[in-house]
Amino acid sequence: MKDRDSIPRATIERLPLYYRCLDKLDTFEDVEVVSSKELGGRLGIPPTQVRKDLSYYGEFGRRGVGYDVYDLKRSVGNILGVDKTWPAVLVGAGNLGRALVNYNGFSKMGLEIVAALDTDLDKIGNRIGTLEVESTKYLKEIVEEKEIPLGILTVPSEAAQNVADEMVEAGVKFIWNFAPARLYVPDDVTVRNEDLAVGIVSLIYHLSWQEKESNKEDNK
Repeated sequence: MKDRDSIPRATIERLPLYYRCLDKLDTFEDVEVVSSKELGGRLGIPPTQVRKDLSYYGEFGRRGVGYDVYDLKRSVGNILGVDKTWPAVLVGAGNLGRALVNYNGFSKMGLEIVAALDTDLDKIGNRIGTLEVESTKYLKEIVEEKEIPLGILTVPSEAAQNVADEMVEAGVKFIWNFAPARLYVPDDVTVRNEDLAVGIVSLIYHLSWQEKESNKEDNK
């Protein structure tokens, strides 16, 4: 395996796609062997890129035969770290927060939301699935007690930085940020931003241009 810092970010971003596809092949389609062409075809990735991506992490498969689906799934899962369960704390028990807590798919990717917190007295004490919403004043205590490395932010943008600061102070090293706000954190803390508004606007942009092109054709 190559040094982590030498592996392209795009390759790392594709690993979860490979894992999800392999899991589907193994769990639902009972496929035992898959070629780089078949794997890439399902994902819209050239087979040469599939082989190059995997080569960063070692030798997989046999030339002319392909990859053993179960073994490759297990190897990629180990590389991603989804072969174990990572606890997370979620702050912001609104509609989005509730949806994330209730999403069963996280368990397959090694993520378990073990605590949901909020500042709203109307939300504290309510249940989301098996979790009871707790006050954010217990954030540090919960993170330390449950040894939580990952925090999920689903709060309004104006509250995001303060909550991120509290997470960092509590010992969280990785933050999954759904708030439309840029977070400033220490160098040893990693932030992944998921701006849903940007994603929607991007889709609308393409829809708008498609409509304009269609109108041009109709007016010819």
